[in-house]
Amino acid sequence: MHPHHLIDHALTEAGPLARELLNLVQDELDAQPQYFPLRDGWRKVRGNFAADFEGKLISLLQAGRRGEDPLHRPLQIGGLESLSLVDEHQALQDVAIAHVAQAAEEMSRAELHQIGNFYAALRGIARARERDNPLRPALYAHALHHALAVSPVGAQAQYELMRVAAGPLARALNRQYVAACATLHAANIGDMVASHGRTQSDPLAHQRLAAARGIGSRSGQGTLDGLSRRVDAANSRPQGLGAAAPRDPNAPAPFVRTTGPDMLSRLYDQILADPRLLPPLKALLARLQIAVVRLARADATLLRRQDHPTWSLLNRVAAHGMAFERVDDPRLVEFLRFMEAEAQLLVDAPTPTAMLFQQVLARVDAQIDQQARQSSAQNAVALAALERGQQRNEWRELIREQIDHQIAGAPLAPRMHRFLQTAWVEVIVSAMVRHGRESQEALAAMETVDAVIDSLTTPRDSADREALRMRLPVLIERLMAGCDSIQLPDAKREPALTELMGQHARLLRGQPALDPGARRPTRPDATSSNAPASADEIVRRLMEERDSQVPSHWLSVDVDRGELPTVPVQLYNEHDSPDARAALQRWIDGLQIGRWFHMFIQGDWHTAQIAWIGEGHQFMLFVGREAEERMPLTRRALEALLANGLITALEDDSVVQRAVDTLMSDLDGG
Repeated sequence: MHPHHLIDHALTEAGPLARELLNLVQDELDAQPQYFPLRDGWRKVRGNFAADFEGKLISLLQAGRRGEDPLHRPLQIGGLESLSLVDEHQALQDVAIAHVAQAAEEMSRAELHQIGNFYAALRGIARARERDNPLRPALYAHALHHALAVSPVGAQAQYELMRVAAGPLARALNRQYVAACATLHAANIGDMVASHGRTQSDPLAHQRLAAARGIGSRSGQGTLDGLSRRVDAANSRPQGLGAAAPRDPNAPAPFVRTTGPDMLSRLYDQILADPRLLPPLKALLARLQIAVVRLARADATLLRRQDHPTWSLLNRVAAHGMAFERVDDPRLVEFLRFMEAEAQLLVDAPTPTAMLFQQVLARVDAQIDQQARQSSAQNAVALAALERGQQRNEWRELIREQIDHQIAGAPLAPRMHRFLQTAWVEVIVSAMVRHGRESQEALAAMETVDAVIDSLTTPRDSADREALRMRLPVLIERLMAGCDSIQLPDAKREPALTELMGQHARLLRGQPALDPGARRPTRPDATSSNAPASADEIVRRLMEERDSQVPSHWLSVDVDRGELPTVPVQLYNEHDSPDARAALQRWIDGLQIGRWFHMFIQGDWHTAQIAWIGEGHQFMLFVGREAEERMPLTRRALEALLANGLITALEDDSVVQRAVDTLMSDLDGG
């Protein structure tokens, strides 16, 4: 069987599938009364839908045929101009794509398993990875999104139409996947694809399927204290007098005591058996076991408290290490080298204490934080400016009021008065956006206003006039530099500066700066300001391009979290509840640089680390597994992903918690 046979067949079916989906969506809209409001939007889409869907799908399939990842996005490297900001509008698209893909995956899970194994075998890898399947539902979900996105309908209508199309597309794909599996069986490789990689598993599948299996919710998790009580209960059961049933030699040894080496050994064995851990990470945790065993002899709380610093350290190290796919990743190698010294410190301690583990944990956090900040160094300045750019309007009003207060009663001529109220406000605000609110550049621009006013004070004698003469070139140079910073045209700067120099000439001749008979300037209407545009066009363009057209849509969308592959977060989407807003606030406030997350953004699943958090928590920069992968997100986008179950912290499914849950299951006989 030719390796491209399945893709070639999918390419021939792209046109018929597009036309079938067109008719199925129309039937769905006609059959369901709740979809009637979408008919007008669908009429705008219908004319080009099949051609747009087919064209996009063919391009994606052809990329897969060339051995490329059809959904791979080029790495975003460099400054702000190269980044694609993920805001609420992008997050809405991601939820729609995730819903469509998940609907198809649920309906064709067995078939996708076999197809994935086929391509894994072709690539010579032991574990089938979702992105290696060039026929995965995500490709069809992207083609569907493209066919709607190029239409004139709005974002909300696109989202609703994707939800309508999810079911029909899932059923149509199921028929294609069933036919593909039949082709594999006809080629006598059905058994191979059914068993290939059976012992392997996706390390993150546990998290992504936790909602569907009911695992991972806080109410269902075991605790160390609960495990100890269960062991006590199991050990206290009366034993029968009859002969004991023969014991499987491969079965794990039964619990003997709830404390000491028996339970600790079983717990640690489960931690080291976690399939998400790379071999070097398992070796590191195995070394730490020596110190943990010594600590258990003196600290009875170790096997009772799940928040013990020892477990926190193991969880932190494991969560950071399991975020990497390759053992030769430079960031992982650097982290393991750092941990070797810390592990040796714990092992060498004759009587390790909880405080010692806490101190090591603090240093580990600092190391992870530093490593993450280094990854974001090239983008942090640009992203900070982007975050500050959102405060531009607020700052503009604040600075204008401040300058109005400063120049009230000052002997300013009309043109300079207006210049300070308009153009110079933009100079100050632009400096605040580029360099920070309290930056030297912003403070210098503010102080220039005082310098202008001070320069118009009538000199008392010739010495004061000479001092003024010496200060004026520096003042004019500062004003010119400020105008250059916002690229103010000469026609808008020269009249005010010429007028100011005329006032200075009067002062040097011993006359007052302002003719006593001249009319004092009045404050211009803020709405009629001719303030120039900011020079920071990168920030403005990015914000305008990503400006959400549906800021209130998340308040009305109900997403079935059981259909989305993440840990459930039911509270966060209760948009009318004060508790939901408080929970979202706590979650955002709890974000820390260096933590790893599994999230669905830009149409695909990513494992990424927080590398930068803005001062106002309005922007975050995530760095992916590829060291140069950059994903900037707005706070609203993060809230939307969380409310729809599309983001989860790797530490939420910790190695210690998994081990406890497994041992609890063993006690239940499962």
